[in-house]
Amino acid sequence: MSGFENFGKRETMDAADRMECGICWHVYDPAEGDPVWQIDIGTAFADLPPDWRCPNCDAPQEKFMRLGDGR
Repeated sequence: MSGFENFGKRETMDAADRMECGICWHVYDPAEGDPVWQIDIGTAFADLPPDWRCPNCDAPQEKFMRLGDGR
C-alpha cells in the first residue's frame, strides 16, 4: 500500500476542505473552484466529476491529500 492510497478518502472530508496534489503541490480550494476545468466556485472536492484531474500536472484525484486545519 502506498502512502497516497488514503489521501482521496471522500467520506471523511468536509465540503470546505482544501486538497493538495501530492505530485506538484497544486491546491484545490472549493472557495476558488477550478477555472481550467470550469468548476464553479463552492464545489467541494468530493463533488468534482470523476474524470477531474490536477489542472497543473494531470494527477488523478487519488493523489490529493487534505490540507490541515491551519488555513
